[in-house]
Amino acid sequence: MRIKKIFQRLTNWELWNFYVLYSPLFPVWAWYCIRSWSIWYFSSSNPTITFGGFHGEGKKEMYDQLPPHLVPRTKFVMHDWPYEEVKKKIDEAGFTFPFIVKPDVGMKGILFRKIDNEEQLKKYHERVPVEYIVQDLVEMPVEVSVFYYRHPTQQSGVVSGFIDKELLQVKGDGVSTLQQLIGKHPRAKHRMPEMEHRHGHRFDRVLHEEETFYLSYAGNHNRGAHFTNLYKEIDENLLKVFDELSHYTDKFFYGRYDIKTNSIEDLKQGKNFLILEFNGCGAEPNHIYDCNMSIWKAYGVILHHWKMLFRISRYNHKNGTPYWSFKRGYQYLRNANRHFKLLEKYD
Repeated sequence: MRIKKIFQRLTNWELWNFYVLYSPLFPVWAWYCIRSWSIWYFSSSNPTITFGGFHGEGKKEMYDQLPPHLVPRTKFVMHDWPYEEVKKKIDEAGFTFPFIVKPDVGMKGILFRKIDNEEQLKKYHERVPVEYIVQDLVEMPVEVSVFYYRHPTQQSGVVSGFIDKELLQVKGDGVSTLQQLIGKHPRAKHRMPEMEHRHGHRFDRVLHEEETFYLSYAGNHNRGAHFTNLYKEIDENLLKVFDELSHYTDKFFYGRYDIKTNSIEDLKQGKNFLILEFNGCGAEPNHIYDCNMSIWKAYGVILHHWKMLFRISRYNHKNGTPYWSFKRGYQYLRNANRHFKLLEKYD
């Protein structure tokens, strides 16, 4: 069984380590740096987001630049506040259980949690070492990602990726334990140490027939979410919605929107949807995953997006948005990586 899992990891590029997957493309990235005379050429891509949204930007600065009615109710919490103050502020803001908590500066679903009661909130607040946000649990039935880019000289951009996301979950059969269900799941079985860390205390639980158990509430590839390509749904109506969002501040030129909505048709009509996050130039075109792409086609998609990122960044640079200096970018990345290592320690 162990040999079979190793073989699956070696032959399925979607399971490869990030650096292994991207290392063959490094010369192309280096070429863009050389052409720009800046290792941080992408920092000018989204001028109002720190580092262009490549890494380490806070969610607050992103939410502040989106239409307020399209963002879930959110409260920012300092980790060193007394718990009584946290509870008071959350109550005054009108939150009721359950809700979502996550670091203001976070990635890959690290320390992303669904809080069902006050005991869980207290434990989270006492454990988390950084500023975090409390946010409404958005229970709209459809979760999607939309990748969008627009050259600053153009009024209309491109929706290059559109996927439906299914959270990592198992369904009970009335007989199998949670551990057994995870062991049979095509994606969760490759994440057994993580599953044991999060759910080991209930591994012996037997789920009722058809009972759904969410292994993660974070809808990203790093947390095992399953993607379905919706490229056939991309049309002028969908593009219009994201053109309008891009022009809201006229500074969001490249990135990925993570959204919950009542239906795909509602989203196309610009109604009944909320933006969970906007990920800037560091966003991966995640429509390469779970879509039966060959690795060569996936590389083609990535390289196309890098070309668009380079063109957008170069234009913005020539028109008043400077590239970050080497020293500034290096120090920023070092601090951001130190921050994420701290988060991983507490996850």
